[in-house]
Amino acid sequence: MKTLTQTIKTVLAHLYFLFMALLIGGAVFGLFMGLKKKPLPQLNVFAIGLPIAIAAALLIFFLCWYLYYGRNGRRRPMLIHASAAIIFIAIGLTAARMLVSMKKAPEKVETEVVAPLLQAQKVHAKDITVTVSGFGTVQAKTTVKIIPQVSGSITELHPNFVNGGFFGADETLVKIDQRDYRNAVQNAQAAVARAEVALEREQAEAEVARREWEQLNPGKEPTSPLVLRKPQIAEAQASLKAAKAQLENAKLNLERTTISLPFNGRVLEESVDIGQYVTAGQSIATVYGTDTVEITVPLEDKQLQWFDVPLAGQSDDTGSPAVVTANFAGGTHTWDGRVVRTEGRIDPRSRMVNVVVQVPQPFENANGRPPLQPGVFVDVDIIGKQLKNVIPVPRTALHKRNELWIANDSRLHIKEVDIIRMDKENAYISAGIPDGTIVITDSLEAVTDNMKIRPRLTDNSDKKEDQQ
Repeated sequence: MKTLTQTIKTVLAHLYFLFMALLIGGAVFGLFMGLKKKPLPQLNVFAIGLPIAIAAALLIFFLCWYLYYGRNGRRRPMLIHASAAIIFIAIGLTAARMLVSMKKAPEKVETEVVAPLLQAQKVHAKDITVTVSGFGTVQAKTTVKIIPQVSGSITELHPNFVNGGFFGADETLVKIDQRDYRNAVQNAQAAVARAEVALEREQAEAEVARREWEQLNPGKEPTSPLVLRKPQIAEAQASLKAAKAQLENAKLNLERTTISLPFNGRVLEESVDIGQYVTAGQSIATVYGTDTVEITVPLEDKQLQWFDVPLAGQSDDTGSPAVVTANFAGGTHTWDGRVVRTEGRIDPRSRMVNVVVQVPQPFENANGRPPLQPGVFVDVDIIGKQLKNVIPVPRTALHKRNELWIANDSRLHIKEVDIIRMDKENAYISAGIPDGTIVITDSLEAVTDNMKIRPRLTDNSDKKEDQQ
């Protein structure tokens, strides 16, 4: 039992030695690490401090061993042990105190709150011409199918009677074999001649009958129209009229063998060639006029207040002008047009009003511009009415639909405004801010009225300046 007690005491003593060694070694290492805050760029604090701390720990360990066992290896009395412990604790506390006293308190740095830098623009009142923008697809104003009114073989075609070919007004497009129709004209002329002879014969016989009646019955009127052959004359006159009508039909059919149109146009599609037999009523081609094209532009009904649309009985010239723009044939090209009407009803699905814009002479080659062909998708800008004394501001400057952030004396103020109109880029203010107001065009996640800001003017002036 006594041996066990001594063993435990010995183990505890050694643990005590180790604890004291670690305590003193840690204190020394902490002292050196504190030198990192000193301006010693040439000193490797870690490489020097760690070996010294280990050496101090070993020194304390062996010192404790020596104080405990002495030179002859015998344990010293408890008083010596207690004194050694008190000494080591005092040394440790003193070292810790020195380390704490050497550590400087962190310096207090006052952080300056910088007001946010925001882009701003000075806005001015001016007169603005309203532009209503839309889009649509070019369509031919006139599109017709060519359908012969007589039958026969095709003997002649216009040289450009092919898909995409152009033709002029009243030029012969298709000619049908005329021989049968010339013969019909000659037969009708002969029938007219026979009817004229028959009428003349009846009129002559009627004159003879009248003279005979007057000789036999002087001073008396005939009791029957047959006496003077009036029915026979009427029949001969009717026959002559019928013969002349047949002659007119024969001549008309002969004219119909030649097909032409009263406008300049272009062939959209065709399905015949020379020698082909066609019948009356058979569609042989589709063409469209090239003098005018139309663009149907769907717009909201509230947009109609900003431009003029001709009413019933008014000339098309009373409509607002328009600029048609197309990206086509490797470039951007424009044509002048005009609003001529609206379509007969509002679109039942989109609830949009279809405004029709006409462009004259779309195939005219001006300055290398390509033709404005049907099927091309275009942008349409209708030049509308003028707004007087309004302030345009970028749409990006609007908040909550009708609020603007105003800069005044480096402070942000929130103002409600009256917006008379908006387009793709700007909102037009009629009331709420004076002329020359500086409007904030940037955005912030959170703002408060009268907050401090740094506005930077970004208008079109040559000089940008900060208001401090």
